[in-house]
Amino acid sequence: MILDARDVCKTYGSLEVLKGVSLSLNRSEICGLIGPNGAGKSTLFRILLGLVSRDSGTLEIHSEASKPLGGIIEKPALYGYLSAFENLRVFSRIQGLELNRADIESQLLQVGLSPLRKDPVRHFSMGMKQRLGLAIALLNEPECVILDEPFSGLDPMGIRTLQDEIRELAKSRGIGILISSHNLVELGDLCDRLYVINQGEIVREGPAREILQQAARSYLLYGTGLESSTTLAKADIEQRTGSIVLHLEEDSIHIIIQRLSAEPGVILTACVPQTNLTALFEKTPE
Repeated sequence: MILDARDVCKTYGSLEVLKGVSLSLNRSEICGLIGPNGAGKSTLFRILLGLVSRDSGTLEIHSEASKPLGGIIEKPALYGYLSAFENLRVFSRIQGLELNRADIESQLLQVGLSPLRKDPVRHFSMGMKQRLGLAIALLNEPECVILDEPFSGLDPMGIRTLQDEIRELAKSRGIGILISSHNLVELGDLCDRLYVINQGEIVREGPAREILQQAARSYLLYGTGLESSTTLAKADIEQRTGSIVLHLEEDSIHIIIQRLSAEPGVILTACVPQTNLTALFEKTPE
């Protein structure tokens, strides 16, 4: 385990922002944190990075690295009039590093940026700025990286590229990564474990796909013969072009899939859970 936070509380005036939040992160693990706006995600990340003090609770970082944690909170703060190379050189000196040209170029290449590009970063796309922010977070080789909404403003290709880079960092360098996003698909595809926070409390935690499955209340079905299926004849369905939305009150999707698979004339090619946000953000009974 690289990071272990227990019963972290934070209050601003009369507003309880965090109410006994606990989470942990292992090396080589990617954990997601999701919740509605105002749930306390950014405050928690600022506390973990030492930018904000906690009122109570414990925070243990099990690392002997000179820089145990690195992170990006919201959008990376870059010098827009400098190039990517110059930005990295400035931030490395702020962190007490004296990197030579080869070192800086290697850092840029690591996150998919060309060291040959000399124009100011204000001309960069949001995806390139996020990758440069990640390169800055990785200075001094932290063993844990915290990323707050790194996919914000990215197009689908930029999201996929950044996801691949994050996976590679966890796999090849053994870095523990804690990441927040409003997009369930992004976190479901990327994360090993998921924490759900709402109104300053962790309301769910566990394997990412399991958490999202528990909050699924409908399923998007693709295939042939579904429109005339006897299995779906009495089900609560919604016809769409090329697909069917199946609404379920109970978690009986595995039974439906078995019946569809055995039904003549029906070929089910995909079943995609549709997570219900209301159910996801509800506190699970103790």
